[in-house]
Amino acid sequence: MSLFDNPNSKSYARIAGAFYLMIAVAGGFSIAYVPSVLHVADNPAATLARIAENRGLFLAGIGSDVVMMLCEVVVTAMLYFMFRQVSATISLMAALARFAMVAVMAAMLFFQAGTLALADGELMADGFMGGAGDAVAGLLIYLHDAGVWIWQIFFCAHLLLLGLLVARSNQFPPLLGYALSLGGLGYFLDSVYAFAFPDLALLGQIRVGLLALVTLAEIGFALWLVFVGPSQPETKQMSTP
Repeated sequence: MSLFDNPNSKSYARIAGAFYLMIAVAGGFSIAYVPSVLHVADNPAATLARIAENRGLFLAGIGSDVVMMLCEVVVTAMLYFMFRQVSATISLMAALARFAMVAVMAAMLFFQAGTLALADGELMADGFMGGAGDAVAGLLIYLHDAGVWIWQIFFCAHLLLLGLLVARSNQFPPLLGYALSLGGLGYFLDSVYAFAFPDLALLGQIRVGLLALVTLAEIGFALWLVFVGPSQPETKQMSTP
């Protein structure tokens, strides 16, 4: 396991960056693509029907969620050790915030399992027929969405702290750190917008802009880890008389 022994090495950074990119791919599939195909807004019955017709896609989304969460655990630990020398306290806070996000994501799988059971008809024999089944499905879908709003708050906190660490590290471009911190606010605003103020157009536009910024910043950070890595601190050479 020598690759994990030196958090300041470029090989360590490449591994962290590779896992970060895996999160981006798996998360993009499970969080963005699958719901766009299967979820019908304000229509739980139609959503259940689509899940039943595309059961393989739904399961693939769950599988991608699992892959993403496992990669998140690796990245959380690696980023903690990578930036511990910048600030041990801030690095630990960032790691705890990101791990809390993963814990919420894991809990959301219960709602996914319940939705799949309804779509498969496994719960219909227990009395969830017709409107009752649709109401339960609507509740499970809403609770899953609420889980997204919750984990986004933890992820916002993580990105604010990670951006600060990146900017102060002198090993990465400070602009990446500022973009991570500023763009990370988009996750918080997205939760506020979706839960409390869905009709506030200006808030919706601001969170879209910030989410676009943080997406570019995260991908840029991951690519920097893979292809460039942290710059090594300069060592002063002793002058000879």
